[in-house]
Amino acid sequence: MDASARILEEYDKEVPTDIDWKSDESPLTAADKKAHEAIQSGLTASFPEIPLMSEEGRDIPYAERSGWKKFWCVDPMDGTKEFIKKTGQFTVNIALIVGNKPVFGMIYAPAASLLYFAEQAEGAWKSETGSLSDAVQIHADHTYTRESELTIVASRDHAGPGVQKLFEEFPKAQTQSMGSSLKFCLIADGKADLYYRDVPTFEWDTAAAQCIVVEAGGSIVTDKGMPLRYNKENLRNPGLITVGKHGSGWISLIKNMV
Repeated sequence: MDASARILEEYDKEVPTDIDWKSDESPLTAADKKAHEAIQSGLTASFPEIPLMSEEGRDIPYAERSGWKKFWCVDPMDGTKEFIKKTGQFTVNIALIVGNKPVFGMIYAPAASLLYFAEQAEGAWKSETGSLSDAVQIHADHTYTRESELTIVASRDHAGPGVQKLFEEFPKAQTQSMGSSLKFCLIADGKADLYYRDVPTFEWDTAAAQCIVVEAGGSIVTDKGMPLRYNKENLRNPGLITVGKHGSGWISLIKNMV
């Protein structure tokens, strides 16, 4: 993938260059910009009839995009802080939205050659080499019988007060910490039970992950238990609950907490 190659060119530099700061104080690097350009160029050439909304090209008036029947929802590099810290936990996220839901999702971690992808009604898949020929189907089927076997995914940089309260309620639970959209993939891959996020995300942060989690048998809903919708006038998501196929009880519990 051209976008991944451009990201790794920047990642391999001893010090990331051209770091800017957005209005929300999140970082923007040359890698973000180059990945956006590569993805926009590639998708536009291959699918000229499908519009694209990207984190780095988000300023499209709602009056224009409200008429979209389908569109690409892209985060050229999710986890810019992880990129700067050189943890390797950053991803390229691409989703196709039809109506107001994702029907295709791809999450690729260039530094690890780790690929997750899913298509509506076709299941969710993972490749640890980045090659489609090595892909195996994944299932969001982590189970536990005791609190000490419960695994909660916690954002390394974005844990809010609701998440802290959850840990207080279940002090013996195990935790998994991962950067970028790889947190969602822990649920889809059956390695964790619950990922609750009570601080803001945007549509491009969740679109690809939602398709992958759902096709693996799990769910992503709002913290009120409602379906997560796309192409809203306000692109910010509410609080999110991500669970595997056995997680309906967690949705009820957190709904009552918030």
